[in-house]
Amino acid sequence: MTPVSELALETLHATATEIFTGAVEACNIASAFDRRIRFEGDTLHRLLPDGSGPADIKLSSYKRIFVIALGKAAGPMLDTLLERMSRRKSLRGICCSNQLPRVRNWRFRYFEGGHPLPNEDSFAAARAALAMVKKARKDTLIFFLISGGGSAMFDLPLDPHVSIDDTIAFHQLLLASGAPIGEINTLRKHFSAVKGGRLAMAAPEAAKVSLLLPDVPLRSLDALSSGPTSPDHSTVADVRELLAKYDLGPKLPPSIRAFFEREDLPESPGNKGWRPPFFPRLPKAEAVPLRRVTAAATMSGENEAFRDSVFEILLSSHDLVENARALSQKAGFHVVVDNSCDDWDYADAARYLLERFHALRSTHPRLCLISVGELTVKLDRIPGAGGRNQQFVMECALELEKYAGERLTVLSAGSDGIDGNTQSAGAIADPTTVTRAHAFGFHLKSSLAAFDACPMFTALGDAVVTGPTGHNLRDLRLLIAEKA
Repeated sequence: MTPVSELALETLHATATEIFTGAVEACNIASAFDRRIRFEGDTLHRLLPDGSGPADIKLSSYKRIFVIALGKAAGPMLDTLLERMSRRKSLRGICCSNQLPRVRNWRFRYFEGGHPLPNEDSFAAARAALAMVKKARKDTLIFFLISGGGSAMFDLPLDPHVSIDDTIAFHQLLLASGAPIGEINTLRKHFSAVKGGRLAMAAPEAAKVSLLLPDVPLRSLDALSSGPTSPDHSTVADVRELLAKYDLGPKLPPSIRAFFEREDLPESPGNKGWRPPFFPRLPKAEAVPLRRVTAAATMSGENEAFRDSVFEILLSSHDLVENARALSQKAGFHVVVDNSCDDWDYADAARYLLERFHALRSTHPRLCLISVGELTVKLDRIPGAGGRNQQFVMECALELEKYAGERLTVLSAGSDGIDGNTQSAGAIADPTTVTRAHAFGFHLKSSLAAFDACPMFTALGDAVVTGPTGHNLRDLRLLIAEKA
């Protein structure tokens, strides 16, 4: 390959990276707040009301205001809210993210939850949030600031006898199962004391405003951080079906297997048949008096808990795609968006998108095919250093090798800046990737089988490294062609 061709590919890499980073940077949380809500004196105005709750909310109607911020964007979301609120005297709250901010508000307790697996702070944050919202009454307004990643960094088992180690093993098993995120979160919701609407249920009388930065499909908002404030429509029957589908039962820690095998496994709050709420069977020494709650009373409480809830989507993967589209068009590419492989296996998605890519570039030689969403990876061994984006790109690299001399590149990266268990957001490949990797002693098929993509892409200089972005708006894939 001539030096000019190498330079052309380097330029194409830079273009792909600029489109990705530019699309993420354009998803500005402060601007999104201002497009959706506005504080004027003591009133919160919903600028684009979606039909849930009132258009205007008088803060003076409430004696206390709580804020529960959780997820990878919890810090920026909380800072933005506080900057825009003039009334702070009665404000208290919890902030749980995967990074502690350098500057902290004294009215808040901060927790560094684990991701992609929970840790002790994940439990502590959930306990603190439950304790706080249980103090809420009719004179209380609660803001829930929810972004992606909260499923791991904010969790507490419904059964108090389940340990943190068993909870970590449970999350690890789900991530390795190859199940799409919606199915994973169905199991998480029924396992957790704060997911599947249970955090909202802990404050049935309070008014609630949930401001969302979803890393899930918009049709599945109750999957965001496993839906702590959203009514859940999955059922115990779904749970049992999924455990069988992925043969998870025998692999679960004994305490969690016993929990899921209970005949009286409780339903999560939502529009479905109800059973009495779950009260763990405690040894006599630990027994505590419990108020008798009937199924009818529980249904009434559920209606009360969600009736006055307001949900606002601040940013989503739609914004990420539209930003990428605008930047690609500005760079002179014909742009096509195809999100149909969302939640597919990474190898199936690679085959599909590359077939579409090659078909399109036959008539559009300067092309950018954009795809957003998350792919699945089924682990059958302890993985190396990698993630779903790098796994996808490595799979693409094997196919791109057939197009030596052509100006093609594939980028896939997470908008949160983190891919799997690495510090990379994702990676880039082109028709020279396989050859260059062999020169460094890497064999792609071996690395692919070991789920160990990051060392290779790092050695080649083809890892996409942004650092944590404060976002989590799903993954972005770019397949770019230029005419030679």
